[in-house]
Amino acid sequence: MLMDLIGTLGAGAGLFGFIIIARHLSGGRLPKWTVPAAIGGGMLLFSIWNEYTWYNRTTDALPADVIILSSPTDKVLYRPWTYLFPVSTRFAALDRTGMVKSMENSAVRRAEVMLVQRWVATQRVPIAFDCANGRRADLLDGTTIAPDGTLTGGTWDDVGTQDELQRAACQER
Repeated sequence: MLMDLIGTLGAGAGLFGFIIIARHLSGGRLPKWTVPAAIGGGMLLFSIWNEYTWYNRTTDALPADVIILSSPTDKVLYRPWTYLFPVSTRFAALDRTGMVKSMENSAVRRAEVMLVQRWVATQRVPIAFDCANGRRADLLDGTTIAPDGTLTGGTWDDVGTQDELQRAACQER
């Protein structure tokens, strides 16, 4: 968020300098109100651009093995333009770069789901997948999985093989 503020202030400062130079070169023919109008307009346009390009800039920076699972869009009352042009400020992705397959049972895998949200630190949730039986389990609060696929301290959730997260985790590279 600090970088957004710095970028917005930088856009305003840059347009301030541009308008001052333009007023000077025009011999003062540009009215004085163009200075604050340019600063405010530039800061507003930068903020909108920054908001609407965040998702693409963030997902484009991810490795190819990261699979985007969902990216809901937001419509916010205090930003009425989002009802016409919804904006995505969060997404969930499966990080296959660190996926570990069991040596004893190739249908059992462990990977992390990244929960990415604008202005919030990324959360990583470790998840175990049983691809043969269409099950998965969150590896939280002491839940562990043995190399043979035995889950300790938790329970498997039957999600089926058509679940989007399950499909992404179980597809072969």
